[in-house]
Amino acid sequence: MPSPSPSTSPPPSRLWRDRSFRRLWAGQTASQFGEHTAVVVLPLVAVVTLGAEAGQLGALRAASQAPMLLLSLLVGAWVDRWRTRTVMVAADAGRAVVLGAVAVAAFTGRLDLVSLAVAAVVVGTLSVFFDVAYQASAVRLVARDELVRANSALEGSRSAAQTGGPALGGVLVSLLSAPVAVASGAVFFAVSFLSVRGIRRAESVPRRAPGGSGVWSRVRDGWRFVVGDAALRAVCVASAAFQFAFSAATTVYLLFLPRDLSLSGAGVGLVLAAVGPGALVGSVLAARLPRRFGYGRVLVTAAVVGDGVWLCVPALHGSPAVTVPVLCGVGLVFGAGGQLVNVTVMAVRQTVTPDGMQARVAATVTCVGMGATPLGSLLGGLLAEVWGTRPALAVAAVAMLVSPVVMAVSPLGRLGRALPPGSGGSGGGQ
Repeated sequence: MPSPSPSTSPPPSRLWRDRSFRRLWAGQTASQFGEHTAVVVLPLVAVVTLGAEAGQLGALRAASQAPMLLLSLLVGAWVDRWRTRTVMVAADAGRAVVLGAVAVAAFTGRLDLVSLAVAAVVVGTLSVFFDVAYQASAVRLVARDELVRANSALEGSRSAAQTGGPALGGVLVSLLSAPVAVASGAVFFAVSFLSVRGIRRAESVPRRAPGGSGVWSRVRDGWRFVVGDAALRAVCVASAAFQFAFSAATTVYLLFLPRDLSLSGAGVGLVLAAVGPGALVGSVLAARLPRRFGYGRVLVTAAVVGDGVWLCVPALHGSPAVTVPVLCGVGLVFGAGGQLVNVTVMAVRQTVTPDGMQARVAATVTCVGMGATPLGSLLGGLLAEVWGTRPALAVAAVAMLVSPVVMAVSPLGRLGRALPPGSGGSGGGQ
């Protein structure tokens, strides 16, 4: 089956008239809210309903996060061979059933920590499948000159869910009960299932070579493709540098806010939530600025401004009446710059990658970037313990600027108003 051509997709000004994209966006939005609500609700079930201790809670969270690091590469290789609609529908159905079973078990008093941990692993695994699939689906459903607008919408939803999902989960547990909150997650996934299932446009599934090839061979092909492309290499290096430094900064930041600035729990929550609205602004800007000023210039500038704003944080002193508004401003700028970088990088990555490699490349970049986060967290905690929070936070903030430097000296920084010619087609679909 031939790849979708621009003639079969809506013109640039009519993306939202495309029924298939609307259904993908609506389903992805519901799925992201279900996923990020579950991130808070399942641990709260462990604490509120099962009386879990700190060590048990940490193990539960680690179990839910493990699939992202352990399975991303394999999932990318598998998804490149399947219809993304099928993958997303199956992932939604599975997560809805699992959370529904957890809710029933909690209501009937039959839930235990082992069962909850198994459910968290299954939900986390299916979320990896869905997240890799929706990124590949955008390429198969939308014309390449529409990818920036499409990604802006999809990433905007993801950012809103990252901020609103945990807050919603906390509210549901507080106002209703933990089992009801779990059931709400199942409802989100059911809504996503119905929306994605309604996509009717035929996908271009990458062709398989005669006899096919093993999954590990396809994983290696994905690695080789990323390593062999200068732009994708830069994306991986910049992502790993950022995630490492940002993970360290976040670890120290969560100590710095209550201890050094004496912020209450509500104040900390307000400061952290400010990133969400900023990310929504960044999503809107990402649909306009690159084509006006150039992708490279926007990418590097957004990274410098968004990451550089952290440099003022270690110098903050004073009462919460002074520091909270400043920190909210930092969060807004950081969220806008970070989201502008995310959407722009995703458009570049999708354009230079053949259709048959989309899921594997997305998984490879995710694995490289996210693989650096545990080490960053450990280093941040060590620096805070040895040097104190302010010096540690300053060092981590400076380290965050390594990422825009990598982009500036790479092919990413030299991109103009048009994206580079894509590999297109179904190449790499071994």
